[in-house]
Amino acid sequence: MKRLHKHIILLSLIIFLLSGSHAFAQTAEKGNLSIAISYFVDNNKIPSVKVAVKTKVDGRFKFVGGIPLTLFLDKDSAGTAIGKVVTNDKGVASILIPPAVKKEWNTSVKHTFLAKFGGSKKYDTTSATQTVARAKILIDTASGRSIVATVMEMKDTTWTPVKGVDVIVGIRREGGDLLVNETPTFSTDSTGKISAEFKRDSIPGDARGNITLVAKIVDNDNYGNLSIEKRVQWGRKFTMVSNFNERTLFATRSKAPIWLLLMASSIIIAVWVTLVMLVLNILKIRKLAGEEV
Repeated sequence: MKRLHKHIILLSLIIFLLSGSHAFAQTAEKGNLSIAISYFVDNNKIPSVKVAVKTKVDGRFKFVGGIPLTLFLDKDSAGTAIGKVVTNDKGVASILIPPAVKKEWNTSVKHTFLAKFGGSKKYDTTSATQTVARAKILIDTASGRSIVATVMEMKDTTWTPVKGVDVIVGIRREGGDLLVNETPTFSTDSTGKISAEFKRDSIPGDARGNITLVAKIVDNDNYGNLSIEKRVQWGRKFTMVSNFNERTLFATRSKAPIWLLLMASSIIIAVWVTLVMLVLNILKIRKLAGEEV
């Protein structure tokens, strides 16, 4: 009887431990998300917010798609809601700051963006914040081919120059911005200005030689990402020459290069000659075999 009682206690203890470990495993299945908020303003117009969501898998961060987020300006309330977004397959989502929060935007020179995730079966609830100051960047050209950019921050009710901000000056290209010279970044002086010498004289522009200069601040802790553009006639004039009706490698079949047609025709003729010779030889072999019999 005592032995049976001990066995019952032992079995109960094992069941309790297994159920506890199972519950712990279920709890541990939920992952933790990390949310990064970035602030953008292009040409000092309507600002936007970008969020990137990732999680840690096997010691490495992996971006997570399909995560719904609610964004707010300064506080979690209906009147300060920026909107709702869902991350794409790269774990990123963007949204413009709507006119509905313009009143709240004008009440302060600094703002905090709030991103909230309500949780799911796979991930726990989480949130993130990012505080930025209202700022703008200006661009102009000076004597010769010099580019001047100015960084200003809103303090009280006045735009004030900012010292010590890193600015990148480049040329807008389809594959990415090209630096105007060998200096990667310029730091603003006490007047909030930087000056960069243009050293890309041979760069092609449009038919009139126009190119687009860009001055930008990237991932600044205080101001986020600011950029501004300016068109100047500093490039080499580019005239597009069409070879649509000429014989080229990428033209239609009727406009293929002569050498390519000759090569293809030679290969086809060689293949057919080889096949015909094989058939004739087979027939000849069968004929000789029949004569021997």
